[in-house]
Amino acid sequence: MPLKSLRNELLGTILGSSEAVDLLLTSLLARGHALVTGPPGIGKTTLSQTLATLLSGSYRRIQFTPDLLPSDILGYQLYRPQNGDFDFIAGPIFANFVLADEINRASPRTQSSLLEAMNEQQVTIDGSTRKLADPFFVIATQNDTSSTGTFPLPEPQLDRFLLSIPMVLPDDQTQLEILRFHAGGKSSHASEPIISLEQLTQLQAKTSRIFVSDTLQRYLLALCQTTRSIIGQNHAVSTRATLALQKAAQAAALLDNQESIHPDHVQKIFPHVLRHRLLSEEVPDRDLLLQAVLEQTPVP
Repeated sequence: MPLKSLRNELLGTILGSSEAVDLLLTSLLARGHALVTGPPGIGKTTLSQTLATLLSGSYRRIQFTPDLLPSDILGYQLYRPQNGDFDFIAGPIFANFVLADEINRASPRTQSSLLEAMNEQQVTIDGSTRKLADPFFVIATQNDTSSTGTFPLPEPQLDRFLLSIPMVLPDDQTQLEILRFHAGGKSSHASEPIISLEQLTQLQAKTSRIFVSDTLQRYLLALCQTTRSIIGQNHAVSTRATLALQKAAQAAALLDNQESIHPDHVQKIFPHVLRHRLLSEEVPDRDLLLQAVLEQTPVP
């Protein structure tokens, strides 16, 4: 099965990252976008690049910096004095897989240029709307240990990410395996694609057909409502977040070779769908709150 081969290749390349791999594949299958967070040097960028290499589509990496402009991402109109015409020069956003590396180092204006692309799979430049590639998948990385020279992602931008994927320092045994892996002269980069764009599109369509019972949909709603109740604000969890929870649960079920969603699929991805959508000013300890939500909501 291509999906199993893809997962195994990722696990073999990025040691000790099984949860991150599964969550990244969940986001891909659900046609969502992923925000990968963690300290520097633990494989966030390598994981993203490896996934793009294993998928036979176009891939572009954008290094976000304070001086990056929206036109550097989307593209611009170039005037040709020879004939008096304007030619559109497409930006790196016109690819199947886009890595927004260290996204929080760009200004809010530049960050917001991704909103239309991520939500509607199109961009509007100088009044002209242009469709993006299909499939279209954005992976953004964020260093969450240092705030120097960074700009917090605005709430609307965070809401466009289906999942937040935390990566942490591996345990000592895994670090030892990583040292041995590289000491042997092995390459950590994948060589050939495993899944074609056509196969990926078929897998994404299959994900959207995963059955969701009325009982499970009520469970999804109950989890979101419990979150709102604990925080004390009805707007704390949007309708988009509820829909994202259902899409991610369908993808988690497909990864688990199931034809319908079970409660454990919802519980597995619930914290990753909600964590980045809860404002830190309202919820000081988001992980603790989300664990409380899971414990307080009756399981069908």
